[in-house]
Amino acid sequence: MSDRLLVIACGALAQEITALKARYGWEHLDLKCIDAKLHNHPAKIPARLREKIRLNKANYADIFVAYADCGTGGEIDKIIEEEGIKRLPGAHCYQFFAGEARFTEIADEELGTFYLTDFLAQHFDQFVTKPLKLVEHPELRDAYFGNYRRVVYLSQTDNEDLMLAAKKAAKQLGLVFEHVSCGYGELESSLQTVALQRDIGLSNKRTRHDHVAVTEK
Repeated sequence: MSDRLLVIACGALAQEITALKARYGWEHLDLKCIDAKLHNHPAKIPARLREKIRLNKANYADIFVAYADCGTGGEIDKIIEEEGIKRLPGAHCYQFFAGEARFTEIADEELGTFYLTDFLAQHFDQFVTKPLKLVEHPELRDAYFGNYRRVVYLSQTDNEDLMLAAKKAAKQLGLVFEHVSCGYGELESSLQTVALQRDIGLSNKRTRHDHVAVTEK
């Protein structure tokens, strides 16, 4: 087994995790993603996750899952326990980025809040408009979003195109637009902890090896 780490993540987090890998030089951390489109079919996520884990378990020192429950009714937690692997903390993607305390504050301000991240702003049509058939049937907007009052865009990057896309999404839904700059939030700090643990483990391993080598001399 290698000393490498694997993060199995929702495809909606792929861009952010890849950016963090590059920022910190985490060459020892690999990323494998499950298609984000399965959020529209959450019952299919657990089996796909278990498949990914079992295909890769023998090849990595540790595997971490970057998934929340995602509408699976506790099945992801069950798989993680059964397979004996670990999960990055966070109830959902929005909490990953905003942080638990900040997200709770935002949510408490207005329960009728629809959230966007960079990924969802970029792919709003693919993940919201088209699956809900809002173009063909605009009258469905009230059925789906009648109880919402605002869109909060939790941005990871400072990107003018994504900001415009998020504002367009809010307008399309007929909701008030608000923006909260989050960066990578707890996703970043959690991955830093994972990477640091691995580095400490390798350092201890090298120290033991060096000690044995000196003793043998």
